[in-house]
Amino acid sequence: EMTNLIEGKYSQEEMGRERESFVLEITGKGVNLSTKKRKLEEFRSETMQKEIKGTTAQSGKATGRAKIVLSASDGYKVEIGDILVAKMSTPDFLPAMKKAAAFVTDIGGITSHAAIVSRELKKPCIIGTKIATKVLKDGDLVEVDADKGVVKILKK
Repeated sequence: EMTNLIEGKYSQEEMGRERESFVLEITGKGVNLSTKKRKLEEFRSETMQKEIKGTTAQSGKATGRAKIVLSASDGYKVEIGDILVAKMSTPDFLPAMKKAAAFVTDIGGITSHAAIVSRELKKPCIIGTKIATKVLKDGDLVEVDADKGVVKILKK
């Protein structure tokens, strides 16, 4: 449907009349279109969360601006004191990790790269949130409470 819309085979108005709502999600794996109302409600609830939970890899607390780092080439965005938010980290994230005050990842376990680096650098780290890169946006003011395994969004 989206391809037909982009190619001009029918207008946005026509597409809108055919359904109550739809969600278009663009990810690293491609584009997903859902016209199910249930899916829209799930999407809204996920992105409207004020608190994200995960597993503590290194305890501690930090407050700062979230910076979404999806690849090492995004590392330039991280400034001293920012909170690095990634799906997962790899060794090429290290320069950004050294500047960050804390790390938050979508996936990973206690032996993941982010977990090991956080313990080595003694920086708070929460892993396995599943949704941090979807919920948080660059510039959000967040508090990472790795003692409790919680990331709170203070200001969007």
